[in-house]
Amino acid sequence: MVRAGCGSCLRVLDQIRDVVAGAGAWLAVRDVDADPELAQEYGDRVPVVVLDGEEFAAWEVDNDELGRALLS
Repeated sequence: MVRAGCGSCLRVLDQIRDVVAGAGAWLAVRDVDADPELAQEYGDRVPVVVLDGEEFAAWEVDNDELGRALLS
């Protein structure tokens, strides 16, 4: 989950792209402002990484943890 103009969102996207690709997973980027429900749920708490419908991380992502979670 990201927001347009969010520098942290761009940083985390750049950070996790290789991890996601390395695990053979699919990365979907959702702008929270494009959906009123997402905007209400996440507010200013972006970036957020969601795996299988569950929040995995907000603001910061540990690549090793993300890689393990994607492979499990």
